[in-house]
Amino acid sequence: MSSATEVRGHAEAPGYHARRTLPLRVEAMRQLRRRRTLLMGGVLAALPFILIIAFAIGGTPGGEGGGGGGSRINLMDVATESAANFAATCLFVSAGFLLVVPVALFCGDTVASEASWSSLRYLLAAPVPRSRLLWSKLVVALGFSLAAMVLLPVVALAAGAAAYGWGPLQLPTGGALGTADTVPRLALVVGFIFVSQLVTAGLAFWLSTKTDAPLGAVGGAVGLTIVGNVLDAVTALGSWREFLPAHWQFAWADALQPDLEWSGMAKGAAISVTYALILFAFAFRGFSRKDIVS
Repeated sequence: MSSATEVRGHAEAPGYHARRTLPLRVEAMRQLRRRRTLLMGGVLAALPFILIIAFAIGGTPGGEGGGGGGSRINLMDVATESAANFAATCLFVSAGFLLVVPVALFCGDTVASEASWSSLRYLLAAPVPRSRLLWSKLVVALGFSLAAMVLLPVVALAAGAAAYGWGPLQLPTGGALGTADTVPRLALVVGFIFVSQLVTAGLAFWLSTKTDAPLGAVGGAVGLTIVGNVLDAVTALGSWREFLPAHWQFAWADALQPDLEWSGMAKGAAISVTYALILFAFAFRGFSRKDIVS
């Protein structure tokens, strides 16, 4: 016990500060240069152009031969009305699964990848405190996850403006949001989607501290997220579904109404943050006691 106290106390090397180890900018540059980061960014940036081509080939969304589905009304019906509509549609079609992947990838590939490369013990021997290592990796992973979610609507707005022009956001139920309100509302949508995906981030990050296989952590988080979506579809669960993060994942649609409605997004955000904090706590607690052999 005394030796541990000395290491943590006055026996530290001159100039050593735990908070200066593994700076965020260093970790961010390491992750930015990785091939999977560039590939994920390329996929998200390409999606708007793929949809534009699909609309050009398939015709007007919601029309004859389109995806209107009879009386069912959704954002796809007005996707080509303006750049804002197109950006909202891109978020609509990707929020349920595609945007889950970068969150699971960036958060699940953090610690597990270091373990798989047998570099984790060398990082800790630097010495980087375990809590500092996890904190740096978590902040960078969440930052890249948010960047991925921002990238999609930004590219969609630019591509949509070129293809369909700039204008108010036409609502599928009638009416429109003014041009001045469009970008703030879309920003709110992105913010809510990010918060709602914190559960996936927590799952991936916790699993990343439990396994040396990055694919296992990423796949496990995506799989459990899909299970949550399946359970939410089981109407027999009744009000119990309200405790599932998946139940609120499209509550952001309330932000794309003339009168902004907060209740659904507030409930969804509260549930997501609660689950995420518990999972992050499990990750930090488990990793602090884990024997690092790789």
